[in-house]
Amino acid sequence: MTKNVYTVGQVNSYIKNMFAQDFMMNRIYVKGEVSNCKYHTSGHIYFTLKDETGAMPAVLFAGSRKGLAFTMKNGDNVIVLGSISVYERDGRYQLYAKEILLDGEGLLYRRFQQLKQELEEMGMFAPEYKQPIPKYIRTLGIVTAPTGAAIRDIQNITSRRNPYVQTVLYPALVQGDGAAASIVNGIFALEQLGVDLMIVGRGGGSMEDLWAFNEEIVARAIFDCTVPIISAVGHETDTTIADYVADLRAPTPSAAAELAVYDIRELEGTLLSFRLELNRNISQKLQWAEERTRQFRDRMKLLSPQGQLNEKRQTAADLEDKLHMRMEQQLVQKKHEMELLAERLEALSPLKKLSQGYSFVAGQKGQGICDAAAVTPGDMLNIHMLNGKVAAKAVEVELRPERHV
Repeated sequence: MTKNVYTVGQVNSYIKNMFAQDFMMNRIYVKGEVSNCKYHTSGHIYFTLKDETGAMPAVLFAGSRKGLAFTMKNGDNVIVLGSISVYERDGRYQLYAKEILLDGEGLLYRRFQQLKQELEEMGMFAPEYKQPIPKYIRTLGIVTAPTGAAIRDIQNITSRRNPYVQTVLYPALVQGDGAAASIVNGIFALEQLGVDLMIVGRGGGSMEDLWAFNEEIVARAIFDCTVPIISAVGHETDTTIADYVADLRAPTPSAAAELAVYDIRELEGTLLSFRLELNRNISQKLQWAEERTRQFRDRMKLLSPQGQLNEKRQTAADLEDKLHMRMEQQLVQKKHEMELLAERLEALSPLKKLSQGYSFVAGQKGQGICDAAAVTPGDMLNIHMLNGKVAAKAVEVELRPERHV
């Protein structure tokens, strides 16, 4: 009888091992309403999941808080991913949470995260596979619903920015059953048509409304398409798998149209500025060429035989002018010197002395007599005057006494 008696701890441990060996209990999704939610100072969160049929204690340890993307509170309807085990001390089982999602979009969000991770691991989001968006296009393909704000916004902005761009709409289902296949068919059809660029998207909505753009077949169609694709799904805060795979993501359909179609007015302004700059550069080049041509022409004139002759002739003429000028200067100088000598000569001229009443006395042989001692009484003398000569005979010689200065 005593062999079948177990301690409380043994029973709790046995039950815990049963939970541990059950694969389903190790990874299970449990849905319910949050109650008794308490944030402990240690970082753990203790709460109870309940529905109309029962309740279950649960805990999210601090190390798993990254699995909670919102602030959980009483009354929230959530889906908890975790494991169920027995807390041996109290002998009760509880849910050990690893990830907590809000109910409704919770399962979809989980599917979204799983597919996103799978495709990312395949390299479908890698930037090296992104095709460049052409700057200037002639045809724009659009995969979206034929009615609604998205197509109106895209067409209005396209016609305003460049009325010469042709838009081709593939009227696709963007919500509900068959939407993903319709989007894929639209991408394939516009690719076969040979459009230059494609916009794939729709207006805003809930995650369920946008779910077609989270389907794997849509992601693969976008990735395999040889035509560059801009995704434009929902509002700026909405993000889908298509946004990650597309070559470029636009926050809204309107923004997609602006990214796809170059504003022709800006292009015209750019071309005008280029033309003005080109004309200015051409004018500068022509002026430079004309100046260089003029310099070469002047150099050719100087280096040509005729130019050399002209230069030598000019040099000879300049030298001749300088020679004439120097000769004139020499003549003037010599003339001036002659005038000075003439004045000095005139001052020494005997005729001038004679004209002043003086006479010139010469001996019989014509020699000039300047000393009275050289005359002897009886000598014949010739006295020359201005207008003639007088023959005279020395009668008496009188000598003056010498003066001493």
